Amino acid sequence: MFFESWFGILRVLVVGTLAYAALVVMLRVSGKRTLAKLNAFDLIVTVALGSTLATVLLSKSVALAEGLAAFALLAGLQYAVAWLSARSPRFSDLVKSEPTLLLHRGRFLEGAMRAQRVTRAEILAALRGSGAAEPGQVAAVVLETDGSLSIVQGSASGAGALEGVDVSR
Repeated sequence: MFFESWFGILRVLVVGTLAYAALVVMLRVSGKRTLAKLNAFDLIVTVALGSTLATVLLSKSVALAEGLAAFALLAGLQYAVAWLSARSPRFSDLVKSEPTLLLHRGRFLEGAMRAQRVTRAEILAALRGSGAAEPGQVAAVVLETDGSLSIVQGSASGAGALEGVDVSR
């Protein structure tokens, strides 16, 4: 159906504006961590917020107050998980993954690459992006919890840069 009524369009405009404004306010109040570089849990919350906004906008059966309650619930849960993660290493281990070492002192760690589904080509592209021509020019390449590849420059003898990185593979 192309056009149902002007009321439907007016409802989308009014409810959409109010829901969008409320979502922006809630995200500002909940802090930067709500939409930080995404790990798996952050991605779930972000997708859920977008889905909720779309549902509030397009479904006549969902009241604006219900949508705002859903926004508040999702932002509150994200805040609670971030708060607990910052205070409890055990809880943090439950909801967040660890960075993984993929290349160390010029040597590709094939087991870790296989487990994380990362190819040599992806690592080499990240090296080129950082200005390194070959793997031996960097201390390490780390797959971060948000899926990005970090290049650790310089000597790998300074272990401080690799603190908290899963080097078991």
